[in-house]
Amino acid sequence: MPGSENTDLDAKLRRVIETIDIGNLLVEPLTRSIEQLLSASAATMGSNEASVLIRDGDEGDLRFLAAIGEVADQLRDMKVPAGKGIAGFVLSSGQPMVVSDVGGEETFYAEVDKATGYSTQMMLATPLRHNDEVIGVLEYINRSGPPPWQPFTPAEMDKAALCADALASLVSAYESAKLFRDLGDRLMSEDSDALVDVRAWLSGVRDTAEHKEMMELALLLRELASRGNAERAMCRELLDAVLRFSDTRSETSFLGY
Repeated sequence: MPGSENTDLDAKLRRVIETIDIGNLLVEPLTRSIEQLLSASAATMGSNEASVLIRDGDEGDLRFLAAIGEVADQLRDMKVPAGKGIAGFVLSSGQPMVVSDVGGEETFYAEVDKATGYSTQMMLATPLRHNDEVIGVLEYINRSGPPPWQPFTPAEMDKAALCADALASLVSAYESAKLFRDLGDRLMSEDSDALVDVRAWLSGVRDTAEHKEMMELALLLRELASRGNAERAMCRELLDAVLRFSDTRSETSFLGY
C-alpha cells in the first residue's frame, strides 16, 4: 500500500533527523570533555601544554582537535601533513615516542612552531587507539616551570598510555557525532533544486513540538548521565523500565489501551 509505505519512510527519515540532531548536540560537550581530560592529564604529567590530533581524510594527514596551553587557540584545526612530524611517526607506527631535545630529532615538524610562535623543546607522544585502530595522537609538550626540564620517564609513558585510552573513547564518540552533524550540514547547504523540497521538509520536522521535545529529553538525559556513575545507572534502569512498559502497551494495544 503506497500510503503505508510513505508513512514508514517518513517515520524512518524522522528517526535519521533525530539522530543527526542529537549528534549535533553532542559535538560541543564532547569537545569540552576532551579538553577537560586533556588538561587534567597534563597536570599529572607536569606539563602545561598538551594536544590531541586526529586523522584528517584518507591520506594520513593529522588535525589538531583539542589543545590546552599558551597557543591552544592557534593550534585548533591546524593540520600536519601525512607522515610529517613526531605525531605522524606515532600515527603510522602505532608506537609512543619521547624526545628530550626536538632540535636533534629529524622527524620534528617545525612548521607548527613557526605558525604559532611557540618553542617546543621536548615532547611525549603516544597513540590513541580505538578497537585496535590508531585514530590519533596525544602529545605533551615541555614541562611546567622554567627550564632546564627533566626528560619524560618510562613511568610517565605508561601513565600517558592510560590517559590516551580514555581520550580515544571520547574522540571516537566525537567523530561519530561529527559525522552525523556534517551529514546534516551538507544536506542543508547543498545547492540543488532537487533538495529544495527536502530542506523544506527538514525545516518542518525540526519545527515540530515533538522534535523539539525529543532534543530537550536528549539534553536532560545527557546532563543527568554526566553527573556520575550512580546517575548513569539510574538512567539505565529508568529507560529499561520505560521500554518494558512501552512494549507491554504495544502487545496489548488491540484492547484499546
